[in-house]
Parts: sequence; structure tokens; C-alpha cells
Amino acid sequence: MENFSGKRKIVMTFLVLISILTAILSVDRKAPTFIESSLGLLIAPVQTFNTGVFSWLKDKKKYFTSVKSLSTENDILKKELLDARAELNRLNLIENENSQLEALLDIKNQYKNYSVVGARVIGKDPGNWFSTFTIDKGTDSGLSKNMVVMTQDGLVGKITECGYNYSKVISIINDSDAVSSQTLRGDNIGYVTGDLNENGMCKMQYSEDVSDILIGDTIVTSHLSNIFPEGITIGNVQRLTVDKKTGMHYAIISPSVDFKHLDYVLIINKNFEKTLVETTTNNQ
Repeated sequence: MENFSGKRKIVMTFLVLISILTAILSVDRKAPTFIESSLGLLIAPVQTFNTGVFSWLKDKKKYFTSVKSLSTENDILKKELLDARAELNRLNLIENENSQLEALLDIKNQYKNYSVVGARVIGKDPGNWFSTFTIDKGTDSGLSKNMVVMTQDGLVGKITECGYNYSKVISIINDSDAVSSQTLRGDNIGYVTGDLNENGMCKMQYSEDVSDILIGDTIVTSHLSNIFPEGITIGNVQRLTVDKKTGMHYAIISPSVDFKHLDYVLIINKNFEKTLVETTTNNQ
């Protein structure tokens, strides 16, 4: 403790001397004394060092302030970029929706004799494919069971169940339903069903004796259907095959509708015109 106290006294004495010398040097004189000059030589390097240290610290402060400012600005720019990308994606979605709606409007104009309703897909069963799904229109919009569902690309399926403000749809890729069909170039009649083994494809059963179906043929709904209007595109023949167990001939069809991406659909009541005529006749 005594050694520490002695060292403390020495330091205090040194600081007092420095203070006195600094005060002496601060006095305005015409010429410094020899002692002042000697002390000035000793103190000048210390003052220069202190000035350099303070200048370095000042520069570092400016640097870190600048870095912090740049970091903040960078964060702001990143947020603006993300916002711009989100807005671009939103505009692209709107543009895509508008394109789909315009295409559906064109189809609606093609079926002026039928009752036509546009709807949005709001749900689907698990899996990658829209085998069965739900739309946002129901009996409140005049929809009923067995109404035809399609897009601008072709046939989707039919309504199987109607609620007040929703309907359930079964698509042509589901293997639990069949559609009377034919080739676009002739009367090669057959039935199209979904094929679970073909990953989103359909198959058309036909008789080899009376049909000359070829790869690349366009398959459409036939005039024999009681539900679907004639001539709606179903898809194109990709290959021809024979069931080894039954000997039945099938055409594997790639649907014209993208059953992985469905947003909007159009519902057509094929029986509307017939019902209207019958009602008018009965009223007479």
C-alpha cells in the first residue's frame, strides 16, 4: 500500500509540474527563455501525438458514422426492391387474370344460346392435379348438377354438387366419369375417361374395326352426349395402346386444359335452350 501511495504522489507531482509549465508557456512573451524552449522541445512531440490521436479518432468516428448511414440506406434500398418486386408480381397476376377473363369472355360470346356463368376456383382435393375441385358459384348464381365446366383451352368437366354459394366439379382426368367423344376430322366415336396411371392424361376407348384414330388427332365432345355440347376440345392423341388383358384399344390423350393450374372457369348449362323452348311451348 505504501508503494502504491508513493507512486500516486509522484504521478500527481508530475501532473502539477506539467500544468505549471503549460501555464508558463501560455504567457505572452516576446521571446521564450532557455528553460521554456527546452520544455517546448519535450512537450511539442506530445502535443503532436495527441493531435494525431484526436484527428484519427475523429476520422474513425466519421467513418463508422458513414458506414452506419450506408448500412441504413442499403436496408432501405433492399426494402424498396422487395416492395417493387412484390408490386411487379401483383401486376403480373392481375395481367394473367385479365387475360384469362378476356379469354373466358370470348368463349361466353361463342355460347350465346346457353346460360353462361364465370367462376373462380377456391379449393381442390390433395395432390398436384385438379381432379376434383370447388368453385365460388352455386345455386345463388343459377348453377345446378351436371352443368358443363370449361376454360378457354377446352373441356374441364362437370358439376357434381351444388351449394348455395359454391359447387364441386369433377374433371375429365378423373377416372370415375366418361365423356362421349370423337375425332375432330371424323366420326370416330369413343368414350374419354381419366387415367390415374397416366399422370394427368386421359384415355379414349375405341373399336379398331370402325375407327382410324391417329397420333396427333384432336379429340372433341361428340353429338351423342346428353350433357356436353358438341365440339368442345378435349385434347390430342399422344399414343395408341392395347390392354393386354381385355384386348381393348385405347388412345392416350393429353388434355388441352392445364389441370395443374386452374384459376377461372366457365359454366355452361347445355340444357338451357331446350328447357326454354319446352317452357315456351307449354305456356302456349
